[in-house]
Amino acid sequence: MPTVGGMTPFIYNGAPGRVVFGFGVIAQTPDEVRAQGCRRALVLSTPQQADAARDLSERLGELSVGVFTEATMHTPIDVTERAMALVRQTQADCTVALGGGSTTGLGKAIALRTDLIQIVIPTTYAGSEATPILGETVDNLKTTQRGPKILPEVILYDVDLTLTLPVGLSATSGMNAIAHAVEGLYAQDANPIVSLIAEEGVRALGAALPRIVRDPMNREARSDALYGAWACGVVLGSAGMALHHKLCHTLGGTFDLPHANVHTVVLPHAAAYNAAAAPLAMARIARALGVTDAPRGLHDLARSLNAPLSLREIGMPESGLDRAADLASSNPYWNPRPIERDAIRALLDDAYFGRQPAATIPSPKAAHA
Repeated sequence: MPTVGGMTPFIYNGAPGRVVFGFGVIAQTPDEVRAQGCRRALVLSTPQQADAARDLSERLGELSVGVFTEATMHTPIDVTERAMALVRQTQADCTVALGGGSTTGLGKAIALRTDLIQIVIPTTYAGSEATPILGETVDNLKTTQRGPKILPEVILYDVDLTLTLPVGLSATSGMNAIAHAVEGLYAQDANPIVSLIAEEGVRALGAALPRIVRDPMNREARSDALYGAWACGVVLGSAGMALHHKLCHTLGGTFDLPHANVHTVVLPHAAAYNAAAAPLAMARIARALGVTDAPRGLHDLARSLNAPLSLREIGMPESGLDRAADLASSNPYWNPRPIERDAIRALLDDAYFGRQPAATIPSPKAAHA
C-alpha cells in the first residue's frame, strides 16, 4: 500500500457512546436512565446474577418495569425471543444489562430488533459493551453482525462490581479482552489510533491480571484491568475481526464451549499462525507484555494465571476438530495470512493439546516499530 508523508493511508470510524468509570458508579444508574429520556427500564442478567439484577431494579424504583434473568452465553435466539416477549409486555423503552458478555449480548440482540436505548453495567472484562458487534446462535451455528443499533449508548464501569469476580473468571475474561486488542493490531482496517489503544489495553491487562491472581481484592489492579478491558473493547468496536474470532465463534457456537475459555486457549495459537504475516503487530504485543515473543508471551501469561491452556480441558471433543477446521475455513474472516484448511487443523491440534506455540523472531524493523 502506498504511503503519504511516511504514513500508510487508513480509515478510522470512531464509535459514539458515553462512558462513566469509577468506584460506586452503579448508584448513578437512575440518573443515566433519565438522561437518555427513558422511564421504563428492563433490567437484564444471567440466572447467576438474578439477585443483583433485582437489587438494581429496586434501586431504579419506578423507572424499572421488570427483570429478565435468562441471559446465557452465545446469545441463543430462543432466549432473545423470550426476552422480546417481556419487552413488548412491559413496553420497555430501554434495557439495563448487568453482567458480562452474555448479558450484554442479550441487550444488543434486543436493540437490534427494537433500537431501544442500552445502558450496560459490566461485571467482567469481556469488553463487548464497547462494540457494535453481536454474535447470535441458532441451531449450534454462531453468526456475527455489526451495526449502529447494536452499540450501547451508555457504559457504567463500576470497579467495585469486579472485586468479587472469581479469580478464574477474571483471568479468562481478561484474556478474552486481550484477544480483541491483538486482532485489532493486524486487522484489515487497523490504523494508528486503534493500534495505540490496543497496545495500551494489552499492557494494562497484562500487568493487572497477575496482580489480581495474587490479591483478588486489590482495588488498583481491578481498576487497571477494567480500564484495559474498555480499551480492548474499543479496539474490537473500531477494527475488524480475523482468524482468532472466527475460530472462537466456530468452537463456541458449534460445541457450546465457554466463551472466555475458548478465547484464552486459542489466542496464542492464532497469534502464532499470523506471526510471520503481521510482524509489526507481534512486536507491539511483545512490547506491551514485556516479552520477546508475542505468541509465547500470551501462552505464558495464561499459564501464569492458572487459566486453561487446552481445548481438551474445557470440553472440546477431539472428534470435532476436523469439523471445526472445515467450518473455520469456509467463509473465513479477512486475515493477514491466507486461511489454509490443513494449517488450521494443525493449529486446532496444538490448541486441543495445549502445546506451547513455536517461537517467532520479529524482524529488526518490527522490533522497533
